[in-house]
Amino acid sequence: MKNYFNIFMTLTALIAFSQNSNAQLNKNVYSVTGKTASMYVTADSTSFRITKTESELFKQKGQPPEGEITVFVDPDKSFQTFFGIGAALTDASAETFYKLPKEKQQELLKAYFDKKDGIGYTVGRTNIGSCDFSSDMYTYIKEGDAALNTFDIAHDKKYKIPFIKEAMAAAGGKLNLFASPWSPPAFMKDNNDLLHGGKLRSAFYSTWALYYTKFIKAYEKEKIPVWGISIQNEPMATQRWESCIYTAEEERDFLKNYLGPTMYKQGLQSKKIIVWDHNRDLMYQRAQTYFNDPEAAKYAWGIGFHWYEDWSGGVPMYDNVKRVHESYPDKNIFFTEGCGESFNAAKLTSWTLGERYARSMINDFNNGMVGFTDWNILLDETGGPNHVGNFCFAPVHADTKTGELIYTNAFYYIGHFSKFIKPGAKRIIAAASRSQLQTTAFKNTDGSVVVIVLNQTDKKATYNLWVSGKAAVFTALPHSIATLVF
Repeated sequence: MKNYFNIFMTLTALIAFSQNSNAQLNKNVYSVTGKTASMYVTADSTSFRITKTESELFKQKGQPPEGEITVFVDPDKSFQTFFGIGAALTDASAETFYKLPKEKQQELLKAYFDKKDGIGYTVGRTNIGSCDFSSDMYTYIKEGDAALNTFDIAHDKKYKIPFIKEAMAAAGGKLNLFASPWSPPAFMKDNNDLLHGGKLRSAFYSTWALYYTKFIKAYEKEKIPVWGISIQNEPMATQRWESCIYTAEEERDFLKNYLGPTMYKQGLQSKKIIVWDHNRDLMYQRAQTYFNDPEAAKYAWGIGFHWYEDWSGGVPMYDNVKRVHESYPDKNIFFTEGCGESFNAAKLTSWTLGERYARSMINDFNNGMVGFTDWNILLDETGGPNHVGNFCFAPVHADTKTGELIYTNAFYYIGHFSKFIKPGAKRIIAAASRSQLQTTAFKNTDGSVVVIVLNQTDKKATYNLWVSGKAAVFTALPHSIATLVF
């Protein structure tokens, strides 16, 4: 009898444990009971531009049949924290902006930065000194001034600083602005040239580190808070425009021995420092070099990357983003630049412009990226101004002859992310059952869920949006992007 009693008590305990575990599991399941999902669409050959088209109720749905297309979403599995989306406020963008009529200036600011009626950008980037998208070449000191006694940002006060201030105001008073140098002054480099690559001379490491801090303090004196900096734009590219080369080891040592300590000494330890700021192709080797060194890693907020490794038609190296995230999950992975290259006015209506953005953003977010920064926020009708003829696309172009704004579909494709995903959101699981659809998803801090669904094909696709045994049915139009919110 004693043995039977012990068995009975054991079974009773197991049943109670099982019931308690199930209760705990059920408590954690995100419920869509009684909820509807709203759909916002941008689609080729339609008038839809982030247009709310329908709302569908979630209904009971068990195992989806094999033939149906389904987007599975699991809000209870969360990953990296979303930082934000924005664009670069370059000299070219600022100069073009001030060639527009006042009402068009306000239209642009509202379109990009207004959280309700625009697409809600929260991030900005700007150049420290001149870059290719400047009308002229400049630094903030007189050539040869190693003591930095002549440091002055007067050049930026004409267009760039007023433009950044207007963007900040349109964003509600706050913009996470980071700044990047394209080149140190010519005398600090071994080629004595702002352009064509070259390296920073070791004798000027301390001087150049101090230069960043002077820039930050000068901008903050103008009431423009600087959130962070990247060490060097594209440190492996010898360009015909402003450029400077660092190996991984050189950039690591400059960070840990000069830039990081100088930022601390100047009271700027709260400013974030981004390493690499170049393409996906070499980003794992660069990350390994920086982050395996504790003295360098302690100064680095994260690693920045661009998308130009596929410029010749190759396949983007999305997996390299994942490899960095897997190996260094405590470091932020941040897209710092990308655009459509080789401007051609006849292609301003090309639907591939936006699809490239969405394809990149979905893959990179799913692989661990925390935020996305587009290149020039605005360019003119030539894809400039640009002092070396390196003309590119922007999501919005201004015809400075007529004063009109030209919105490419890239503006709307980016907006499908930036308008709905809020800083602080967590990426969650989204998985499509067919490759026709690509998807990613986030849960905002208020509990709302945002699902992006991209269809790059010529065929429409009806699919289930499936969450915890319930589904709402939607249709992805050909060459469309949709944001589903519930």
